[in-house]
Amino acid sequence: MFPSDAVRPLYEIKANLFKALAHPARIRILEILSATKGAVPVSDILADTELEPTLLSQHLAVLKRHYVVVGHRTGNAVHYELAHPNISELLKLARVFLSDTLAARSDQLDAVASLPPLGAPQ
Repeated sequence: MFPSDAVRPLYEIKANLFKALAHPARIRILEILSATKGAVPVSDILADTELEPTLLSQHLAVLKRHYVVVGHRTGNAVHYELAHPNISELLKLARVFLSDTLAARSDQLDAVASLPPLGAPQ
C-alpha cells in the first residue's frame, strides 16, 4: 500500500490532521482564529461558539495535539492562534468544495423537479 515503511508516519500525520478537523465545533474554532489577526482569547472563542468551557477546552486540546493551533498564556488568560497561516487557505478550499458540492446537489434537485409526473399513488 505504501511505497516504504519510512513514509507511513507521514500519512499518519496527515490523517491525524484530518481527524483534528473532523468536528463542526473545531471547524468553527478554526474559522474564528482564521478571521482574526493574532491570538484570540479563550473567552472570545467561548462567546462566539457558545460551547461549554470544558467542551471548548477538549476541542482546543485536540487541535493543539495535532499542531493545528498553538496556545499562549498571558497572565490568567490563554490565547490561541493558528499554528500555520496555510490553515486559513485549507479552510477557504474546504468552503469552495462545500459550495461546489451544494451547487451540484441543487442542480440535481432541480433535475428531479423536471422529471415526468408519476401515476397516482395506490
